Amino acid sequence: MSYADKVFIENCKDILENGYWDTDKEVRPRWLDGTPAHTVKKFCIVNRYDLTKEFPILTLRRTAFKSAIDEILWIWQKKSNNINDLNSHIWDSWADETGSIGKAYGYQLAQKHKYKEGEFDQVDRVLYDLKHNPASRRIMTNLYNFEDLHEMHLYPCAYSMTFNVSGDTLNGILNQRSNDVAVANNWNVVQYAALLMMFAQVSNLKVGELVHVIADAHLYDRHIPIIEKMLKNPQFEAPKLIINPEVKNFYDFTVDDFKLEGYEYNKIEDKFEVAV
Repeated sequence: MSYADKVFIENCKDILENGYWDTDKEVRPRWLDGTPAHTVKKFCIVNRYDLTKEFPILTLRRTAFKSAIDEILWIWQKKSNNINDLNSHIWDSWADETGSIGKAYGYQLAQKHKYKEGEFDQVDRVLYDLKHNPASRRIMTNLYNFEDLHEMHLYPCAYSMTFNVSGDTLNGILNQRSNDVAVANNWNVVQYAALLMMFAQVSNLKVGELVHVIADAHLYDRHIPIIEKMLKNPQFEAPKLIINPEVKNFYDFTVDDFKLEGYEYNKIEDKFEVAV
C-alpha cells in the first residue's frame, strides 16, 4: 500500500474513535443548504513523509494531482489571490465579483520586505537563502498576517512553511491550523511535497522529509459515511513522481513539468460536499 494510504487510514480511525464532536457548539461553516457543518476532530496530528522513499499520494481514491499542482503554483509562483489565474473552481465560493479572495495566500507571499541583502518577497527570500545561506534556521514563510485578516475572504489554513537544510538535503515543516481531512488532507500533502521537491531541484539540493503538523484535524459529519466506505477500499503501491529535470528556475515550472508514473487508485462515486 501507499504510505500515504497508511497515514490517512490511521488518522481517520483515530479521529472517528477518539475525536471530539462539536455538535453542542455554534460553528461557522455551513453546508450549501444552510445547515451547520459539524465535525469530529483530533488536536495536533503530526505526520512525517520521507520523500526519498515514495511520493505521498492516496490510492484509496484519486487525488486530483494536476489541479493540486496548479493551485500550489498559483499561490507560490504566481503569488495570485485571483481565481481568474487558477484553472480550477475550488476557490469560487470565496471569490468576489472580480475573482479576488482578498489579501490572502498568494497576496501575502508577494509582499516585499527589506533585508540587508536587498528587497525580497517571502518566496524569493526562501530561494535566496537556500542557495546562499542554507545553514540558516530562519528559512520560513508565514501567511497569517493579523493586520490583513479582516481583508481575507478565508483565513489561511496551511499558513506556514519552515525549510531546513541538513548537509545537502532539504526538509520542510508544513503548519496547518485547520484541515478538512476528507477533502483537503492529501491534497495539501501532495502540494507541499511537490513544492519541497521543486525548491530542492532549483537549489541543487536533495529532497528529504516533509513533516505535516495539523492543529485541528477534523472530519465533517456528512463526510463520515463516505470515509467509512473508502477506508475499506484496496490500496495500491505509490506511483513515482517525475519532475522535468531541465527546470532550474522555480518560476519556469508549469503543470506539464510533472508526471505520475503508475498511479493506480480506486474510483469512488460519492462526492464530498465542501462546507463553506
